[in-house]
Amino acid sequence: MYNPIKKARIQLLFLFLSIYLFDSALAQPRIHPFNPLPEQWDEAIPLGNGMLGSLVWKKNNVLRFALDRADLWDSRPMKGLHREEFSYQWIVNQRLINDYKPVQEYFDHPYDKEPAPTKIPGAAIEFNFTKELSLSDAKLNLNEATSEISWKNGTRLTSYVHAIDPVGWFRFENLEEDFDIELIPPAYQAAVKISGDPVGGDDLGRLGYEQGSIDRKINSISYHQKGWGDFSYDVIVTWKKIDATTVEGIWTIRSNPDVFKQNLDLISLQQKLKAGYAENRKSHLAWWTKFWAKSDLQIPDQILQHQWEMEQYKFGSTARQNAPPISLQAIWSADNGRIPPWKGDFHHDLNTQLSYWPSYSANHLEEAMGYLDHFEANKENYKRYTKLFFGKEGIAVPGVTTLDGTEMGGWIQYSLSPTVSAWISQHYYLQWRYSMDRDFLKNKAYPWIKSTATFLEQISVLDAQTGKRKLVISSSPEVNDNKSSAWFTQTTNYDLSLLKFNFKTASELARELNLQEEAEHWDKISEQLPELAISKNNELMISLDFPYSESHRHFSNTMAIHPLGLIKWEDSDQAKNIIRSSIKLLDDVGPKLWCGYSYAWLGNLKARAKDGEGAAKALTIFSTAFCSTNSFHLNGDQTKSGYSDFVYRPFTLEGNFAFAAGIQEMLIQSHAGFLEVFPAIPANWKSASFKTLRAEGAFLVSAEKENGKVKSLNIYSEKGGSLKVKSPFWKFEQEITGKVKIRESEKGFVQIDFEPNSNIIMKAI
Repeated sequence: MYNPIKKARIQLLFLFLSIYLFDSALAQPRIHPFNPLPEQWDEAIPLGNGMLGSLVWKKNNVLRFALDRADLWDSRPMKGLHREEFSYQWIVNQRLINDYKPVQEYFDHPYDKEPAPTKIPGAAIEFNFTKELSLSDAKLNLNEATSEISWKNGTRLTSYVHAIDPVGWFRFENLEEDFDIELIPPAYQAAVKISGDPVGGDDLGRLGYEQGSIDRKINSISYHQKGWGDFSYDVIVTWKKIDATTVEGIWTIRSNPDVFKQNLDLISLQQKLKAGYAENRKSHLAWWTKFWAKSDLQIPDQILQHQWEMEQYKFGSTARQNAPPISLQAIWSADNGRIPPWKGDFHHDLNTQLSYWPSYSANHLEEAMGYLDHFEANKENYKRYTKLFFGKEGIAVPGVTTLDGTEMGGWIQYSLSPTVSAWISQHYYLQWRYSMDRDFLKNKAYPWIKSTATFLEQISVLDAQTGKRKLVISSSPEVNDNKSSAWFTQTTNYDLSLLKFNFKTASELARELNLQEEAEHWDKISEQLPELAISKNNELMISLDFPYSESHRHFSNTMAIHPLGLIKWEDSDQAKNIIRSSIKLLDDVGPKLWCGYSYAWLGNLKARAKDGEGAAKALTIFSTAFCSTNSFHLNGDQTKSGYSDFVYRPFTLEGNFAFAAGIQEMLIQSHAGFLEVFPAIPANWKSASFKTLRAEGAFLVSAEKENGKVKSLNIYSEKGGSLKVKSPFWKFEQEITGKVKIRESEKGFVQIDFEPNSNIIMKAI
């Protein structure tokens, strides 16, 4: 019989038993210094709560908060996209008759030439002091998600975006001089100097808005901006003097329509302001305390340790339910008078997927649900697109979309790829495997994966010569860019891996739900797929007639290794050869055309290959060469050290979060049917530890390694079940809470059976 009191006690005991690994580490504040204050927006101090964001920096010697909201979008239809030729079959015909120029003109060029649809910025608050202040210290307190700035005259500013409420706060103390607060609107009526630049971003003036109006009162400022169609938004800031030297203020952004029910008005802000900064801060700190308690790790490499902490902080700042998922820049749109790089949109051919890689093993499943909620909310829109463009049933998702999932065009081999929803299927699958939530499995995971499988079955065909299932034309992001040759007549390993994964997973989940006939159907479809294209040197190819021979940023040919795990190191010697050879090929061809996220992905690949030194090296290059001083991933090699020919700096987030996943892959792996701790750490990492990282099967795991040997392993089972563990001990003693049974397994492994809410601590003896 379910006993919630007993469950709570066991969870509390598990937390207590895990904490002892980290007492000294948690006592140290997580701080990122900002001295001097940043003078570029993409080096600013980032604050956020998934819906609202702020960048704190100094522009033209004036302290500035750039304000943003995730659902500020110009959602006008992409001009010229939805024409009579908007059809997958028409594109197939054009490709097969080798007349591809019209395809580029109709569907690729609008994304480059048109300024919208696009994410748009909010506004900025500027604080003008009577005289210039000399900086003493500036930092981001990660534990408290708070920007802290102090000046040599004693003036101090703390600011944060509230973790739960749709507001931002600021508090000045020890003010010696009066200062003005100004609300600075985006330059929607500025002269247009840059247009047709999706990477750098068009000037905001191209959107054609009338400049919004500002309403200033004694202690408040409001700004109203009309956007495209019926969309508008308002920025409101209000403040009050607490005493002669202290000022507290609060701000918000309202969006109309308010789809996410996050709007507050001036009266609501003033009520919060009356309660005060400190009182409102309590719930903010409580949320972040809970977030940081979800998981932690300690590794001896301080560069990688700090970068991981920054990624956890940014994930906590950008991922929420009841908010849009993480887009290219999420809540930190460019504060430079321009449209964000790549329109700040939702790229589902890599970017959104990588952004949620770390959520599962880091035990942040709740935040990760915001990603899947987005797809659930827009299902009908995807079905419309699937029917309109492909003429099929089921679900296909465009690779590049607006806020509501509408297609935007672009390089259509990827923006209109038929396998996008299969990569999204993996996130449904991971949410199930790491949570073991049967309601989620029944009502969301299997329905999505089944609908995608239904579409993939319809869009693929049986080859008359080979009898194998294939796509008539196929692609591999972003090989050959947007040329006609980017469509392959052989199914690429990228598409094939996703087809294999989706049908295999559909079968597995159907059996989990006792849907035997459906499982057998998906098995039959799976058996019709050909083998992956592998060279005579055991290297994964782009396709059967296209080897990986030129440097490329997107490791799409290796999808079967990571993230999909179709080829596992643990499978066989042949699997090891394929993995080892494919990664070696990436290294041998070189990083000439890699981006920062390529190194983050490589770190994950090498961790899957049990190469701790290689993983650490790739992740170190990412953090030291491809990140801004505030940890933002800037795509290009900022050191110009030859790590890439790309030396530009468009900011996107996916590389940051893929980095965090890579660190976690080095410390815990459970994808191969068993739990392994410290599977891929460098030999010189003699001591390392982690707390409550999550494994498949809904297990929370803590472990400590000291002087080169695993000292303890702590496993808590939320849902019960059997867990195979690769034992890190020669001999061990155990402490058990609840019902746990250890059974013999093959050499080097133990099989542990758990009742729900039970726990085992294994210690070396």
